[in-house]
Amino acid sequence: MSTRLSSTKSRAALHTSARTSAQLLLVAVAVTAGLWLVGQMWPVVWPLVIGLLITTLTWPLARFLRNHSWPPALAASAVTVLALTVAAGVVALVAVPVASQSGTLADGVIAGAYQVRDWAAGPPLNIGDAEITKAMDSAVARLQDSLGTTVSTVATGVGTVVHGVVTAVIAVFLMFFFLKDGPRFLPWLTRQLPGRLAVDVPTVAERCWNTLGAFIRSQALVGLIDAVFIGIGLWILGIPLVLPLSVVTFVGAFVPIIGAFFAGFVAVLIALVSNGLTDALIVLALIIVVQQLEGNVFQPMIQSRGLGLHAAVVLLAVTLGGSLAGIVGSLLAVPAAALIGVVWGYVREQLAEPPRDAAPGEPQGATAV
Repeated sequence: MSTRLSSTKSRAALHTSARTSAQLLLVAVAVTAGLWLVGQMWPVVWPLVIGLLITTLTWPLARFLRNHSWPPALAASAVTVLALTVAAGVVALVAVPVASQSGTLADGVIAGAYQVRDWAAGPPLNIGDAEITKAMDSAVARLQDSLGTTVSTVATGVGTVVHGVVTAVIAVFLMFFFLKDGPRFLPWLTRQLPGRLAVDVPTVAERCWNTLGAFIRSQALVGLIDAVFIGIGLWILGIPLVLPLSVVTFVGAFVPIIGAFFAGFVAVLIALVSNGLTDALIVLALIIVVQQLEGNVFQPMIQSRGLGLHAAVVLLAVTLGGSLAGIVGSLLAVPAAALIGVVWGYVREQLAEPPRDAAPGEPQGATAV
């Protein structure tokens, strides 16, 4: 016997669906408006983001000095000067050679891509699909075009250089003020907000700061370890462009999953072009071993508190960030996803029902079925 749908229940379900859809639409509009506003304010937001990121790296030293009776201004000044000295040393010892060899690095990647295509076209794979060849030629041409555009932009774009210098200067000043006055920010924020917001917003801000700091510091240390081990291996094998490849490995550590894959792919291609297939396979094995040590030894030891993000979420976040904002989006995608997770976790805590008391005779912790 067939059953009839209840008009009352159907109407209630339709009303609930409509109300929920309208609420979700309003949330989507609010998020879109917020992202648009961030985009409009990006010249201010970007130095702020950089200042926060470098503050997370330098704050432990500043905190150490403050705990040893250094005045906040003096501690912040000392750490800022030290950070600028280290940055200048990195530019002198690393960035200049990397910039001088960047063209050779790009040419090596392109030549390696062609060599891989030629190998795939021969035995044993015998891949002769014209569409694959056309797609690879298109990708290589696009890479060459983008490289040429980038080089010409760097060479002739005085405005871009000036903007980068201004951004760096503003970020350094912001870092100094964050180091000097950071501990006073949450009490000040508490005084400015009314009611429950005076508790919720500072709590979420403190959790976000702790999560961001843990991520940036751990990724920097893990990336440094990867770069050192892989750089030593490349140097022993006589692979050219050791310094640029080590820098690519270090930077790639800040883009989980995708960054390691890209850095390893570039290193293997350079080894294939310069030293042949045997050394390329050795480099591939070296990278796999280092990545396994990173995932199973270094990262669990260094990053005791994970971000609480599944690998699939990390991959999707990096992909979305890269498609929306290029390299900057890829670098900021995982920290942004982690901060969203922190906010969502706090909201869940506030919305969760308190555990009910156990009934007489019912074991503690038992739940109703």
